[in-house]
Parts: sequence; C-alpha cells; structure tokens
Amino acid sequence: MRVLKALPQLLLLTWCMGVPLTAMAVGATSGVPEAGKLIYEQRCAVCHGPQGRGDGPEAPFLSPRPGSLVSAGTSVKSDADLLAVIANGKPRTAMPAWKDLLTDEQRRDVLAYIRTLIRFYKPPAQLPPNEQH
Repeated sequence: MRVLKALPQLLLLTWCMGVPLTAMAVGATSGVPEAGKLIYEQRCAVCHGPQGRGDGPEAPFLSPRPGSLVSAGTSVKSDADLLAVIANGKPRTAMPAWKDLLTDEQRRDVLAYIRTLIRFYKPPAQLPPNEQH
C-alpha cells in the first residue's frame, strides 16, 4: 500500500529527470527494441513514419490516416492492448493483422521498439520572460 501512495511522486520525479516513463512500466513487454526497430523500419514506417507519428510516405493516401504511436492516447495503452492491435489489425483501417506474418517474439520486439519512441522530457528550467507592451 505504501508503494502505491509513492507512485505519483516517483512518476513526477522520473518525468522531471527526463526518464522515459515506459522504462519503468510494470510488466513491460519482454521484446528486444533493436530487433523490433529493424522490423518496424521494414513493415511499419511506411505508414506510421520513422518516429511513429503517423506521417509515413503512405499516410496521405490512407483513410483514416495511420495512428500516431507516440500520442498520449497510444502511450497509455497496455502492452496487451497494443499487442492485440499488432496481431489482429484494426478494423476499417489499413492496419493489417501481423499474426500470420510475424512471430509472437517479433511482435513483442516491435512493441518494445515502439515504446522507445515515446519520450517524456522535463520542462525547461526557466520559462521565457513575458513580453511587456
């Protein structure tokens, strides 16, 4: 119970230090980000873009456009939720099911790489001065 009370302070501290919160995720995927990067670049970046922003070269031609993998909405999803989308695709979108083309291990590797794209940085130490009129 004491750990749960300290969790908000711990998250704030890691955010202020610039540590990716995904590095602390409980039950984080056991994939290998380096292996996932290669698969991502070959199979995912064409739609999701090199930084996962949904701005790949094919994105303008897709309706709906590919999702941003670094958005707040995606970053808060559980590994299980994201692995299910990778495996089964997303209905009524161009997101295909990868379960027959990638092994479970490869899908975990891709997810581990996607998690490295999500970064939270500490705010600037000092806010810019207000312009006086």
